Amino acid sequence: MKNMENKVVIITGAAMGLGLAAAKELALRGANLTLVDYNEKSLDEARNEISKKFPTVKIISVAADVSKEDAVKNYADETVKTFGRIDGLYNNAGIEGKQAGMVEYDINIFKKVIDINLMGVYYGMRYVIPVMQKQKYGRILNVASVGGIRGVLNQTPYVASKHAVAGMTKNAALEYARYGINTNAIAPGAILTPMVAEAFREVNPADPKAAEMEYAKANPSKRLGLPEEVAKVVAFLLSDDASYINGQIIAIDGGQSNSYGNV
Repeated sequence: MKNMENKVVIITGAAMGLGLAAAKELALRGANLTLVDYNEKSLDEARNEISKKFPTVKIISVAADVSKEDAVKNYADETVKTFGRIDGLYNNAGIEGKQAGMVEYDINIFKKVIDINLMGVYYGMRYVIPVMQKQKYGRILNVASVGGIRGVLNQTPYVASKHAVAGMTKNAALEYARYGINTNAIAPGAILTPMVAEAFREVNPADPKAAEMEYAKANPSKRLGLPEEVAKVVAFLLSDDASYINGQIIAIDGGQSNSYGNV
């Protein structure tokens, strides 16, 4: 299915996890890509992997720390310079921070989580939206996480940043839909990415698999999600098939966010 053929999509946090899975799915559907990540080595490996599998897809990679405004402006500029347009932005880059109570939380790590998870998303929209306004077309997809629709114990800055992303998503939807720009967010639950695996290692260093299975017990699906499952939703929301979906926060969590108590 080539429903993204010749579209140009920027993916942040593209070197691994949800970003890499989305890049592969979008390449499968024919999209040209700008891959963005702070880890240049992993970014090069991701670009080479995708190029080898999808040789007709045009790909550039731009190493960037999304918490730095100039770096974000640069990846937007490089995309326009290379492709002449930006059809989609997948604002995926983010960090969890650490597990700690609200009062005890390290203030420097708190600020870093806000800078990457919130300001990184804002900078992306700030520099991509004007390009989309000129085109009178665009699709923006932010990552709000289930931490953007409910509380998560011992992760105050993560939850604060993701709730803010959900709010910015709704505002952008209101302000820019008249220009043909749709803005939505996804709220993945526990998906088996490297970041989530690290969280389980923090919870139970001796047996992270046990922590994973314990968490899955509370999910109606009795399992964790896979990056590929999220990637298919991402590709849909960045496509023309989602032309009348705007300002939505879509949970991808097996139904767990609907639950009050055990299921």
